[in-house]
Amino acid sequence: MSTLTEVASGYQAGRTLPLRVELVRQLKRRRTLVMGLILAVLPFVLLIAFALGGDPGSRNDQVTLMDTATASGANFAAVNLFVSAGFLLVIPVALFCGDTVASEAGWSSLRYLLAAPVPRARLLWSKLVVALGLSLAAMVLLPVVALAAGTAAYGWGPLRIPTGGALDTGTAAQRLLVAVAYIFVSQLVTAGLAFWLSTKTDAPLGAVGGAVGLTIVGNVLDAVTALGGWRDFLPAHWQFAWADAVQPHPEWSGMIQGTALSVTYALVLFALAFRGFARKDVVS
Repeated sequence: MSTLTEVASGYQAGRTLPLRVELVRQLKRRRTLVMGLILAVLPFVLLIAFALGGDPGSRNDQVTLMDTATASGANFAAVNLFVSAGFLLVIPVALFCGDTVASEAGWSSLRYLLAAPVPRARLLWSKLVVALGLSLAAMVLLPVVALAAGTAAYGWGPLRIPTGGALDTGTAAQRLLVAVAYIFVSQLVTAGLAFWLSTKTDAPLGAVGGAVGLTIVGNVLDAVTALGGWRDFLPAHWQFAWADAVQPHPEWSGMIQGTALSVTYALVLFALAFRGFARKDVVS
């Protein structure tokens, strides 16, 4: 009896399920390794595509970011962000945030974690922090590999602006860092959707697929110009606002509006996840 008392008196909820333990568990999972491999390989796929396709220069009078892809490593990194921000980078966010709780339920290990005992809020908090950390790492991995591969292929130089002018290498690196940070913030809505759905279902694919599907619906709705000003309330409407940062004179208003909208939606969805899970009857 005294041993049980000593254990109970030394129990601290804040020390249950440490972040490093959850991080190691997630890093060892096959889907984490596969997702990292896909993101690391994409820049090389684009390098091959540009090599086979020849000079991607403009075919008309209008020069786009894609037309400047081979100008420097910085340009190549910016192009990788441009082609992946709309969909590819949505997948790791939905995967890491949507699979995290639902997979435990699917393995019938969730109730054993809670019986450890790990407080429900602590469980969700640990899983959410690790999921967001992995999502951020995925978004950093792509441009870093692209910058290295592009520099090796096209050289280290200024970032050429399609509308004219260029950013020196130091400024270009800073602006690309801002772009990555904004893309991560803009994906918090997808993270919130996936995490909330993950607390509602025992099927990981349902949570991941639901978040990706709803994100696609948002992109489709943003393309409906008949909605007019209502599109300003869609996170998808601001997803490419980061492009304003890679200009000679950056414009921040779009990113500020997009950030405010994404953070607001995400906080609501995270709150719903914590509130619902606190009352959920966990049987798996």
